[in-house]
Amino acid sequence: MMDDSDVVRLQFICTSQNSAILIEQLSPTSLAYIGDAVYELYIRTHFLWPPKKISLYHDQVVSKVRAEFQAACLGQLKPYLTETEQEILRRGRNGVKREPSRLSPKLYQEASSLETLIGYLYLSNPQRLNQLLEKLKLDEF
Repeated sequence: MMDDSDVVRLQFICTSQNSAILIEQLSPTSLAYIGDAVYELYIRTHFLWPPKKISLYHDQVVSKVRAEFQAACLGQLKPYLTETEQEILRRGRNGVKREPSRLSPKLYQEASSLETLIGYLYLSNPQRLNQLLEKLKLDEF
């Protein structure tokens, strides 16, 4: 649970003129950690309308937050990424240290690099994050 000092710290990271320096100091794993949460919230919000049963929400969301789908999303976004964003992907891919149990290491690296990019953009440039997320074709898969 976050206390007031955590909230202030998060606000500082997101609003300070030095935020770019602070964000650059975060590990790819930390960026992926926040990126995973942001991505799942985006997916949950996307499927919220029209209203439906919770079990249907759950099925739709679970299919889109799996590593396989995240890797496919990354493929959709790559043509639109800047050099800086591609560097963040590289950091995220290289930051993967554990061996996945149910899928290939390459697929897991791709999904983790997407989460890293999402976390980075969430903290540094939310408008750019929204631009990229809007390019995803979530209903076609």
